[in-house]
Amino acid sequence: MNHRIEHDLLGDREVPTNVYYGVHTTRALENFPISNIPISTYPSMVKALACVKQACAQANRELDLLDEEHANAIIKACEEIRAGSLHDQFVVDVIQGGAGTSTNMNANEVIANRALEILGHGRGDYNFLHPLEHVNLSQSTNDVYPTAVKVALRFLIDDLIAGMEVLRLAFAAKAEEFKDLLKMGRTQLQDAVPMTLGQEFSTYAVMLEEDQQRLREGALLIQEMNLGATAIGTGINAHPDYASLARKHLSEITGIEYITAGNLVEATQDVGSFVQLSGVLKRVAVKLSKICNDLRLLSSGPRTGFGEINLPAVQAGSSIMPGKVNPVIPEVVNQIAFLVIGNDVTVSFAAEGGQLQLNAFEPIIAHSLFDGLIYLRNGCITLAERCVKGITANHERLNEHMTRSVGIVTALNPFIGYENASSVAKEAYSTNKSVTEIVLERGLLTKAELEEILKPEVLTKPRWIKK
Repeated sequence: MNHRIEHDLLGDREVPTNVYYGVHTTRALENFPISNIPISTYPSMVKALACVKQACAQANRELDLLDEEHANAIIKACEEIRAGSLHDQFVVDVIQGGAGTSTNMNANEVIANRALEILGHGRGDYNFLHPLEHVNLSQSTNDVYPTAVKVALRFLIDDLIAGMEVLRLAFAAKAEEFKDLLKMGRTQLQDAVPMTLGQEFSTYAVMLEEDQQRLREGALLIQEMNLGATAIGTGINAHPDYASLARKHLSEITGIEYITAGNLVEATQDVGSFVQLSGVLKRVAVKLSKICNDLRLLSSGPRTGFGEINLPAVQAGSSIMPGKVNPVIPEVVNQIAFLVIGNDVTVSFAAEGGQLQLNAFEPIIAHSLFDGLIYLRNGCITLAERCVKGITANHERLNEHMTRSVGIVTALNPFIGYENASSVAKEAYSTNKSVTEIVLERGLLTKAELEEILKPEVLTKPRWIKK
């Protein structure tokens, strides 16, 4: 036989003999052919489910609700899944109705059937160990699923922070490399005042560091969970000590200190921590996109644009224009940002759409947040390794822009006065002469005085001239 018969509320159903999932998962595969993205696409979520189920089994064992034999088999199966086994058996679509019930059922069935094998029984022999009676004991989808999502998010937040650190260090290294290269700063795409290329790149490192801290703050909210709430937060069908024990074991298993929400009814329906995290991801995305916009603009040309920096050439840029090289790495990060910003809208609508004691739309929230964290992490590392580390400065173009810019007259204002500075600027615009040429022709300053005033270390720091 190539199938076994399993039974649920709707009746008997054939299940392939070679799979570890069961009847509930089989029905979910039929009901939700939506994205063709199984939950196994997110290994962090599969491992998180195993962490939660293991913590629950340990709590139930400690409370004598689950005997040693059943508990140990469930725990062993969970440990194997946490180590990477059976991930291909987590097959339900990430986008599903039922507030995550199909995901929870998928986990229950895979764990139960593996535990049955450990005990020496066949898959589907639920008289010996049952997915709901044993694996799901003291639980509901409504506390298991959001808790597992939070555990997975906590893993992925750490990954993103680490990826951002790779990019931050890359920008910090370039800031040091370019610290003595003078250039014109710009506001509204117009010449403003002098700065160094190092100062320009250091801002990117600081922007990333600030957002790493915002992510750490968001992670603290994610560490509050509703495990033990069961259906709506009242804890029905759970031992009074179960919630605290399950939380303790989950913290030990993951190495992350989780806390039980003070009001489990509120925590079961409120998805505010997900909204908060989504907002932080949008903030990261917006800043990354702005940085990439700058890199594309500063490297534009190479001969008819700004051309102040050179991005490393990583692939041919055109099928029709020979020699063309495009800023493809910043472009792909821009697109990641657009996706994350759109996902934030999805999370907002899904959070708002919750009703009464449960939000049924947590699967799309989880999907949106998982993608954002993973894509941003990959984007940061790609930007660092394939672009930022290979950026070089175009010294000649920087010097040319600096020399010809009328904006440099602002630095001379304290020495020659506002009226003279305005007159010099006007003549520079009309004659195409440089500011320094005109100042020397008029005898407003000597060459030595100009050289002293226009030193990078003088131009790019606060300075007060006493009159």
